[in-house]
Amino acid sequence: MAKRLTLYILGGLVLGLIVGLVLNTWLDDGSPAAQLRLTEIAGYFSILTSIFLRLIKMIIAPLVFATLVSGIAQMGDTAALGRIGARSLAWFISASLLSLTLGLVMVNLLQPGVGIGLALPPAGQSSGLETAAFNLKDFFTHIVPASMVDAMAKNEILQIVVMSVFVGVAITAVGEKAAPLVKAIDALVHVMLQVTDYVMRVAPVAVFAAVAGTLTERGPAVIGQLAYFMGSFYLTLLTLWAVLLGIGFLFIGSRIRDLIRYVREPLLVAFSTASSEAAYPRMLEALDRFGVPPRIASFVLPLGYSFNLDGSMIYMTFASIFIAQAYGIDMSLGQMVTMLLVLMVTSKGIAGVPRASLVVIAATLPMFNLPEAGLLLVLAIDHFLDMGRTATNVIGNAVASAVIAKWEGGLDPRESPVIAGAAAPSGDGPAREVESFREV
Repeated sequence: MAKRLTLYILGGLVLGLIVGLVLNTWLDDGSPAAQLRLTEIAGYFSILTSIFLRLIKMIIAPLVFATLVSGIAQMGDTAALGRIGARSLAWFISASLLSLTLGLVMVNLLQPGVGIGLALPPAGQSSGLETAAFNLKDFFTHIVPASMVDAMAKNEILQIVVMSVFVGVAITAVGEKAAPLVKAIDALVHVMLQVTDYVMRVAPVAVFAAVAGTLTERGPAVIGQLAYFMGSFYLTLLTLWAVLLGIGFLFIGSRIRDLIRYVREPLLVAFSTASSEAAYPRMLEALDRFGVPPRIASFVLPLGYSFNLDGSMIYMTFASIFIAQAYGIDMSLGQMVTMLLVLMVTSKGIAGVPRASLVVIAATLPMFNLPEAGLLLVLAIDHFLDMGRTATNVIGNAVASAVIAKWEGGLDPRESPVIAGAAAPSGDGPAREVESFREV
């Protein structure tokens, strides 16, 4: 089933490209009326994508809560929890600094904005993005949920993590009296992973609709206009992938190749839909089959969705310096290093914010006298850039989970990806896949 689903998703991606380009070429005659028609058709495609993403959001909160509480309860040791948390944060901070620095180095080497020669916009012209939410006070107070129900209703991942840690630690402290609750939460994990299996069966349709809708509305021209910028950014992402996987190889050896094979399906979903949430349920299962103990994956992965967004990080410095280059504004090394440190702090509040990378950049540009309106230059192709940075976020969290598992005593024996997904359609396959959540 897993292999077939990966092929179906690839098929949906290719078919979406073809259908989107054909519709755009056929209907776009350059008139405003034609553009309205294309936008309307793209809106119909987006219905399927929106339904799929809403189904994913329906799963996220109970799945994060159940797996995290179950994992902490199975640890049975608050010292182990603190150790894993400290190691996770140390990795996340190091990976963030690496990503931001690499973006800074590559944009200065490739110089995608040099020669564009944009005229400086009128003072006060903005990109139209809301930036008021990004300050330290709001970020730190936002971490703690005002209500358990509200945090789960809004899919606030970081708040759900905080809430789940409290519940898991309390269950450990109560001990035997909480055994029925642990059993119920463990059962909830299995139920939610079974629901995940049902939802993921419509992923190829959602991927097709997302790609077809985008290309129908915008056509191939939007890619060509900033092709060098896009190519430079994707080359930078591939460089980051090589560095992250190389560091992963130092810790887990040749199993890094297996990790890539196991996470290819959630990686493809993340890339096609430009949504990390869409990949989360399958990523949890893929890491389990690879050999990351569920007690570690269920803790590191949700935390990584808030603190370890490597693709978003690298985009922030890359896009910020690109805008400076496009306007012919020279920045000193000191200014660029200061920008890197500012982005390191402000980016930690971006989880769950729509177009979060752009919002952080828009909030940072005025600090360095860079035109915020420069973001309008990349808005047209942001969806295609978001696909790459989302996939990078996913691979970064996969490597982090595997490395921290190795630090915590080693990886479990891996399951065969063929066996794990080859069960008959009767439902035995998903049951086999989630069974190891009980075996910790």
